[in-house]
Amino acid sequence: MTVNAITNVGRIQSAIQRAAARTGIDFDYLMGQARVESGLNASARATTSSASGLYQFVDQSWLAVMKRHGGEYGLGWAADAIGRNASGRMTVSDPATKQAILALRNDPEIASAMAAEHAADNKDALESSTGRAATGTDLYMAHFLGLGGARRFLSGMRNNPDASAASLFPAAARANHGVFYDSDGGARSLSEVYQRFASKLGDGAGNAGNTGNNLPSMQFAAQTLDMDGATIVTGANQNATDALAWASSALSARSGQAQAASLMRPTPDTARLAYLMLAKMGG
Repeated sequence: MTVNAITNVGRIQSAIQRAAARTGIDFDYLMGQARVESGLNASARATTSSASGLYQFVDQSWLAVMKRHGGEYGLGWAADAIGRNASGRMTVSDPATKQAILALRNDPEIASAMAAEHAADNKDALESSTGRAATGTDLYMAHFLGLGGARRFLSGMRNNPDASAASLFPAAARANHGVFYDSDGGARSLSEVYQRFASKLGDGAGNAGNTGNNLPSMQFAAQTLDMDGATIVTGANQNATDALAWASSALSARSGQAQAASLMRPTPDTARLAYLMLAKMGG
């Protein structure tokens, strides 16, 4: 992994951290969702739908969440431009404005915030309908199939876990063949699709709400030092995110997990911040 790639991942993690802290949605879930959806690629685009960005929001879902929450993040211009027609579809009258709103999906900070807000909305709705605490996998189903689809999926799985998922969601199956069918073309059951997503989400598959500090230890060290995103005035304009990436790589290399740290040449200011982070966590 290149230095730029490591730094980009660090910045994406920082954006997700802030979204998790603001909404109470589990950090591990949001990280897992971003990995599943885009591989942490903020510019990812789907080939079978309008999905785009870090969290692969399709056009209609993005417009809906922006209408509901955009104003809370200084994006009132976007929220105010979005309307709903008689058939219930989200609309934007000006094509240029619509494209500008949709392009926000590729901004990691905004995408993370909207994904977390969307998850929080879905969490409340799912818990109300199921009568139990929502898991991260439940939330992912709501992102993947929409809230109504998730309710149908979870209800169907509860009543008949071995039923074909593709039979219940034929349109989604056509757009996501690899999710609904195995390599031999056999249709996966509802429980198989659910468990497949749970495995991909990893630590984020469990409780959807923040149950404590779920940040990676190095990320937490930067946060408690109040350095995350802070700019250090140097000729190279290094910042705390660069230090976070360097320190994380150094730890990985020391434990034999990676060699990325040897590729990096930190400035003295970057190194100083990195050592502070390591000291804070006892590294």
